[in-house]
Amino acid sequence: MGMTTVATQPVRQPQDHIEADAPWQGPHVASARADEQKIEDIYGRDVFSDRVMRQRLPREVYEAVKRTAERGKPLDQSIADTVANAMKEWAIENGATHYTHWFHPLTGLTAEKHDSFVVPDGTGGAVVEFSGDQLIQGEPDASSFPSGGIRTTFEARGYTAWDATSPVFLNRGRNNVTLCIPTAFVSWTGEALDMKTPLLRSMDAISKQALRVLRALGEHDHVKRVFTTLGVEQEYFLVDRNFFFQRPDLMVCGRTLVGAKPPKDQQLEDHYFGSIPSRVLAFMAELDLELYALGIPVRTRHNEVAPGQYEIASMFEAANIAADHQMLVMEKIERVAPRFGLRALLHEKPFAGVNGSGKHNNWSLMTDAGDNLLNPRDEVHTNVVFLTFLCAVLRAIDLYADLLRASIANAGNAHRLGANEAPPAIVSIFLGDMLTDIIEQLEQGSLTSTQQAGAIDLGARSLPQISAHTGDRNRTSPFAFTGNRFEFRAVGSSAAVAWPNTILNIIVADSLDWIATRLEADLAKNATVEERCKAAHAILHEIVKTHKRIIFNGDNYSQDWIEEAKKRGLPHLKYAIDALPVLKEKRIVDVFNRAGVLNPAEVRSRFAIFIDTYNTQLSIEAATLVNLSRQLILPAALRHQLQVGEAIAAAQSAGVDCEDQRHMLEDIVDLITRFRGTIDALKRALAHPSEDAEAKAHHFEDVVKPAMGDVRELADELELLVASDLWPLPTYRELLFVK
Repeated sequence: MGMTTVATQPVRQPQDHIEADAPWQGPHVASARADEQKIEDIYGRDVFSDRVMRQRLPREVYEAVKRTAERGKPLDQSIADTVANAMKEWAIENGATHYTHWFHPLTGLTAEKHDSFVVPDGTGGAVVEFSGDQLIQGEPDASSFPSGGIRTTFEARGYTAWDATSPVFLNRGRNNVTLCIPTAFVSWTGEALDMKTPLLRSMDAISKQALRVLRALGEHDHVKRVFTTLGVEQEYFLVDRNFFFQRPDLMVCGRTLVGAKPPKDQQLEDHYFGSIPSRVLAFMAELDLELYALGIPVRTRHNEVAPGQYEIASMFEAANIAADHQMLVMEKIERVAPRFGLRALLHEKPFAGVNGSGKHNNWSLMTDAGDNLLNPRDEVHTNVVFLTFLCAVLRAIDLYADLLRASIANAGNAHRLGANEAPPAIVSIFLGDMLTDIIEQLEQGSLTSTQQAGAIDLGARSLPQISAHTGDRNRTSPFAFTGNRFEFRAVGSSAAVAWPNTILNIIVADSLDWIATRLEADLAKNATVEERCKAAHAILHEIVKTHKRIIFNGDNYSQDWIEEAKKRGLPHLKYAIDALPVLKEKRIVDVFNRAGVLNPAEVRSRFAIFIDTYNTQLSIEAATLVNLSRQLILPAALRHQLQVGEAIAAAQSAGVDCEDQRHMLEDIVDLITRFRGTIDALKRALAHPSEDAEAKAHHFEDVVKPAMGDVRELADELELLVASDLWPLPTYRELLFVK
């Protein structure tokens, strides 16, 4: 597809970028159009899936791998060579020449080092090899990834270890295919240096405590494991590729550091769920095919609220697989877009003044028998299992609201939270009318009834009656119950979901541990069902009395709620630098340690990495703003000043009175002078001598960010003043509306 371009002035075009202007039609997934091949044949084509393993592995080997994937049983290393050989043959048949251990370092991105299957045979020829040892373990350099002090430059050894619970897949490029093996990444001394290892540990922790609760309640005795499940909704922006390369701020920082608000943006609310532009729809169709081939269950695509903003959503999977798939979704969005002359923006706030992008994190608990433990079913007041797990979540969120807030704290999300487009930086829970009524009954000590859903008569004979839910939805809540799951709406669009889900898992596991311990102490082994229910209701009554303050069903955007939350004693950690130090508190370190998810050194390393990343991102943004202001905006403003001056001089030489124009010129000169002053002030603000990361972060928040705001304010004023043929940057009008 050809590119659409709009330009109002001469601009420098990138001459040496390797991306093609039109979709490349080489031998990869994109060539398999839906009209040429059935979707069900494409789905999972590039995955070493359960179906492929059944076909290629001996039965006993297949069953051993399945036990590891489904029950968390340790992998029998004696079968590794057999599995590796089957993977190698399958990959080579599909064109693969290399393999890689694919992992999630603490950069928030993915990492890979490719090794060839081809090995010289000593006779001038070559053989193809891939052993069980190569499958199970790799050794990347651990000193070049963020470690928060766990590894230094002279302590380079680290290991990757195959995660058999997440499917191996093929990554197809223009002229290459690579076998990708999802792995954990740890140091030589065993500390987790990645996002995956803590997530897997946290899933073990919550399974252990959930099983204790179920056994104490005398329920689900056949269940051997409980999984956290996850479905993710990913928001993103698309901009024309030409415009992207003319914006240094977008290229370097992922967001616009300057840009005047256009006359029209999202005021008419005409973009949300609107007709998808044809070029964007073509991109979405190609993206879906690539994700289908990787077995990623994407289901929904639509226009989002802001112009140029879109969403893709996946169905539920086990949380560790969903986390891997979410990283692939983000990668594929960015890789597919250029084929259609577009660039994808995953930053939480690419454009000031319009909605930013989030990543709605739909979290639930599922047994290995397929039962959703957070499904209330019809007679909720009789469902002691659901009520117990619901109250465990209430207790967890109330006790660790600050930790949950810290889990989504980063420089990008700081622009979005509390901006009437995303939840505020106050964590609360929305339950809806029916569950709130149940909670009130629990508080009063007697469960007697469940509110029933009704129906809506649409008033036209040709239209059916619609079944109504027992409660409304609340899109302003950061943590809302939405039928059979909780939706954590505060996660940022660029974030790796593994970290916030690790936090969710350990804090809920902590509450389940507390409940199980109480039940086990209060109940005899031969307790009756009635006795177990009575003991559970007493504990749930206590939880509700203590932790009901976390429940809020109203408008989280309102100022009244901020005041009410303060009265309730809920933490309001407005800025990232306020939230992240929570990770240093002993009670937080202890909850990680009790769950066996992170030891104290590993927790400290996360704090150090997150603070350093925050400082580095803001430093890059500020330096970029200084450069583009000096090199692009200021010269354009001076050229405009020159043109106005020359026009005035020409008019004066012709004897024309130019007093008004002289005032205009004076205003331009004054604005440019003030603009130069703000640039210099920002440059000075960047020179902060402190080596302490926290002190530096506070300086960025308190001094540098306001200085950046001053530069932006005058830059945006200049944009509206300088002639459009002189302005050097594509405007919001072009970036948001050219599709």
